[in-house]
Amino acid sequence: MNYSENNEQYHIGLKPGDAGEYVILPGDPKRCKKIAEYFENAQLIADRREFTTYTGYLNGVKVSVTSTGIGGPSAAIALEELVNVGAKTFIRVGTCGGMDINIKGGDIVIATGAIRMEGTTKEYAPIEFPAVANLDIINALVQSAKNLNFEYHTGIVQCKDSFYGQHYPEKMPVGYELMNKWEAWKKLGCLASEMESAALFVAGSLLRVKVGSVFLTVANQEREKQNLDNPVIHDTDKAIKTAVEALKILIAQDKE
Repeated sequence: MNYSENNEQYHIGLKPGDAGEYVILPGDPKRCKKIAEYFENAQLIADRREFTTYTGYLNGVKVSVTSTGIGGPSAAIALEELVNVGAKTFIRVGTCGGMDINIKGGDIVIATGAIRMEGTTKEYAPIEFPAVANLDIINALVQSAKNLNFEYHTGIVQCKDSFYGQHYPEKMPVGYELMNKWEAWKKLGCLASEMESAALFVAGSLLRVKVGSVFLTVANQEREKQNLDNPVIHDTDKAIKTAVEALKILIAQDKE
């Protein structure tokens, strides 16, 4: 069944030509305007459900920002429909909670891959298939963070569907499983926990598009447990700047 009407995508409300080939994907619709301020001549194109889109230009190339809402299902919808209208390169910008003891609030985390502890990817790929970020985007994000002199970390992030399952696992009937797996992820060197990357990476693999993720660490509950310094930071501007500069790097590489 074709869910588009007049070539307009059913959920995000975009038509071919409305979005650039390069797209930044925050979760929060309210964050789109803030990100669009880094673009030239940005205009609001669509605002439907959790999906808000602004389109403008970076270094003369059309780019967009589209919000995805919280979690894998809506993130995968946004990605699918953006690809339908011509987008090809995506950077997820969001927040995460630190897991590795060396990561503090305010640090940047660049995901190289994601633990598929969510439901969306099970409807895309067998569980044996890995959720990995695109190498070109990883490298561009690392170069961007270096250029901006931001404290950054690269590695695996954990993706889940239940925010409160992470923060209050002892209240859940399956808390025994949540807590045991959390300890396993820590032993395996997982950097942080968030909610969208696994779905975006796996869907991106299917759709043959480039996807990467960069996060601001809000805080680290493991540091709190050990009574270590645990700053709580909510300003996402460092992650946004890292993504915007990375897009500029990718645009320049593609032009070459």
